[in-house]
Amino acid sequence: MAPVSTALTTRVASGSPYQLDADQVQRAASSLVKHLATEAESKKAKSTRQDLLADAGNTSEDNAEDDEVPVWLILTTKQHVVDQKKLKPGKIPLPYSLNTSPTARICLITADPQRTYKDILADPSFPTSLSSRIARVIGISKLKSKYKPYENRRQLLAEYDIFLADDRIVTYLPQVLGKAFYKGGQKRPVPVSLVGKPDRADGKTVKPVKGSGLIVKGGEKVARAVITPSDMAKEIEKSLSTALVHLSPSTTTAVKVGKASWTPDKLVANIEAVVNGMTEKFVSKGWRNVRGIHIKGPNSMALPIWLADELWVEEKDVLDKIPEPVKKERKPKKGSLTAEAAVPAIEGTKDGKKRKSLGDDADELDKPAKKSKKAESDDLAKEVALRKEKLKKQKAGALADVEALSKTSEKVPAPVGDKVKKTKKPKVAPVA
Repeated sequence: MAPVSTALTTRVASGSPYQLDADQVQRAASSLVKHLATEAESKKAKSTRQDLLADAGNTSEDNAEDDEVPVWLILTTKQHVVDQKKLKPGKIPLPYSLNTSPTARICLITADPQRTYKDILADPSFPTSLSSRIARVIGISKLKSKYKPYENRRQLLAEYDIFLADDRIVTYLPQVLGKAFYKGGQKRPVPVSLVGKPDRADGKTVKPVKGSGLIVKGGEKVARAVITPSDMAKEIEKSLSTALVHLSPSTTTAVKVGKASWTPDKLVANIEAVVNGMTEKFVSKGWRNVRGIHIKGPNSMALPIWLADELWVEEKDVLDKIPEPVKKERKPKKGSLTAEAAVPAIEGTKDGKKRKSLGDDADELDKPAKKSKKAESDDLAKEVALRKEKLKKQKAGALADVEALSKTSEKVPAPVGDKVKKTKKPKVAPVA
């Protein structure tokens, strides 16, 4: 019996292994679309809640767009993509745009002054199909003052479907808009370039004029003209047709590539565009740093479309043998003999004092070490007991001397004719 293959993905028949297999991507996309459709039908059958608008035949495209199930591409790397989180998301052009609804309401956040961009939108040369979708233009200063309360931010979030922001101020928006916009991530502002091209004369950049818009290019300030209506329309359309890449210091990056209602061919085209853009522009060391690529729905399992054979980036990262664990030496305590012996004599330490050598401290080492409080109390009790015993012996000796002196005075006779002199008892000091 022939062995059964357990490989999760297939590789290209020829060429570099660091590329997607079109057949593998097509099979995964078809399976995912079929699974999401089946899941949606079963969810609709189990639901007891009826849509009155759907029953009356008054379905709207807005509700259909809101209910679209997204398809995500999950790219896993062997090393972190970036060292720190980037507030400005990256953009990858897509063959099939994710924002195709003609009735979607767009809010454009611009740098000050906002009147400049309102006049551009009102210009007759600006496409009417796009200007009708841009429902509001608001400057950064007005956004800070008017939408400071949290409830106002939530109201702004609910009023519009898409938010575009000037790429010069997009890094300041997380502090201004807060978690109402950035916690879920569904309506994070899309960066768009709203600055005109540099003015040139005879192939050379014109010197900046005071009061005009300036940029720094190659270490030199370059004057820029006001963006034209046609260029602004192109930049907005370009931003609406891109996939956003939010980079953070991790090994997993999720990018929205399509919708569950799309055909597998559309998904395959967007998946290939996103993978090529990620490996060429955002992932350091390209395909060598990619560990796996999957596609999935919001609640479905991830289907693999490419998996790496190695878990290392370069051959030098592979070790011939497992390194032995390094034992850390315990630092000696301050003031101990080992600490004094380990540290050589150094003059001019941080405290500005000279360290004594071990030979100079030989006399100090002979001194008895300090005793603990318990040992000191025991020694004091012993000393008191010895003192009391010594005093008792002194008292007993003094009493014996007094008795011996009194006995001798009684035995000696007094001379005749002489007055008997009374013997005085020696004074004995009172014994404590």
